[in-house]
Amino acid sequence: MRPNLLVLGGTTEATQLCRTLASEGLAGTVSFAGRVERPVRQPLPQRVGGFGGVPGLVEYLRQEAITHVIDATHPFAAQMSRNAVLACAEAGVPLVAFTRAPWEPVNSDTWVHVSDTASAVRALQRAAETVLLAVGRQSLPDFAPNPQHRYILRLVDPPSTPPPFPDYEVIVSRGPFTEGGDRALMAEYGVTLVVSKNSGGTGAYAKIAAARALNLPVIMIARPHMPPRDEMFSVEAVLQWIAHTGTELGV
Repeated sequence: MRPNLLVLGGTTEATQLCRTLASEGLAGTVSFAGRVERPVRQPLPQRVGGFGGVPGLVEYLRQEAITHVIDATHPFAAQMSRNAVLACAEAGVPLVAFTRAPWEPVNSDTWVHVSDTASAVRALQRAAETVLLAVGRQSLPDFAPNPQHRYILRLVDPPSTPPPFPDYEVIVSRGPFTEGGDRALMAEYGVTLVVSKNSGGTGAYAKIAAARALNLPVIMIARPHMPPRDEMFSVEAVLQWIAHTGTELGV
């Protein structure tokens, strides 16, 4: 059977994967949630928007005769990933998560480990600081209960509504970033604390390395719990997974 892939995208790794799939002559579609106004162009056909929960995704998989689903969403896109596990199980379609290994602290890191966003908000119940809040646009309202801080917000797109803080700076920029660039940014804005989701990978790691170099503490938000699923951390592993589930690579 020739593969017909559905890639749940939205990450740098998803773009890398789609380029490789296209170069291998594999057919498929990459799907975006639509939260980014200008997603990176892909070499595979694109769709944008939700599926309508688990029932809608099951219907899509069957109507489009999808043979494999590759979940390459952000590690914190928990609802989409959970829906994918349930829908693929119901439709009988193989699923793999192409994700990033989580970051691990080294000896010179000063991390405050928290289990979720609500815990990070509680950890900010402290005297005013200048906070690099690297949690994504969707999570900004969660941090409104701590208005005493000055927030530095680096976003892919400009916010459609003003962030819920009395004192903030918005930097519109798309990664990947460099440690040197992030050190300069933190020094320029006088950052004293970093709040970050444990996204993993290399593209967003610069701020973690920069915080280490500047001896800044990091409030690190753990990844959400996922139901059991296969996870892979390289394009090569995903290609082997496709090949070993009854399909052929190449044209």
